[in-house]
Amino acid sequence: MRKYIFPLIIGLAGTGVLASLGIWQLQRLAWKEGILAEMDALLAGEPRTLREATEPNLIRFAPVRVSGRTTGDEIHVLQATRQGAGYRLISAFETRDGPRILLDEGFITSGAKEEDRPPRVLTIIGNLHVPDDVNSATPAPDRAANIWYGRDVDEMAGALGADAAYVVVRSVEVGERVAEPLALDTAGIPNNHLGYAVQWFGLAIVWAGMTLFLLWRIRKRTV
Repeated sequence: MRKYIFPLIIGLAGTGVLASLGIWQLQRLAWKEGILAEMDALLAGEPRTLREATEPNLIRFAPVRVSGRTTGDEIHVLQATRQGAGYRLISAFETRDGPRILLDEGFITSGAKEEDRPPRVLTIIGNLHVPDDVNSATPAPDRAANIWYGRDVDEMAGALGADAAYVVVRSVEVGERVAEPLALDTAGIPNNHLGYAVQWFGLAIVWAGMTLFLLWRIRKRTV
């Protein structure tokens, strides 16, 4: 029996550790699904005014209804979608309440980049956002060509003379829509915990099988 004790201990311990990691990933899955459900509920919630959503602190993803006018001042951020390559249209937007904000109107094609877009009166429903797609590897914007490679809210606000409030359009209630909205959602947020759990449980099964095989080999040698 002594020949079985050490491999049995190692086998049971390894199987237990791997199975516990699988259980932990299932717990993480439930946690992540809860977070995503909360985000979906917030994104699609009842719109509030910009002031309500930013005082005393900005509420990221909060739905807002904003009225005002575009100024014709724009920033074009390189963007790839299922429609192909183009630009994300960021407009300076003078709200009816006073502050000038950044309005992410959505996707325009490369051919639409140089089109004339005079000031428009709009009422939109959108969501507050703080994009974080700029890092140390992001090239500096080509201001002469008005081509930006990422969304740095502070830098864009400085370029357009706007407050650092960034609203992503979900729908246009009043006025002319000139871009395809790229509404915020949770579809692009990874949630791979179920796959990780399956991997850990699979490894636990393999470890248990290897342990049984080793015990069988030991028994064969002692017969």
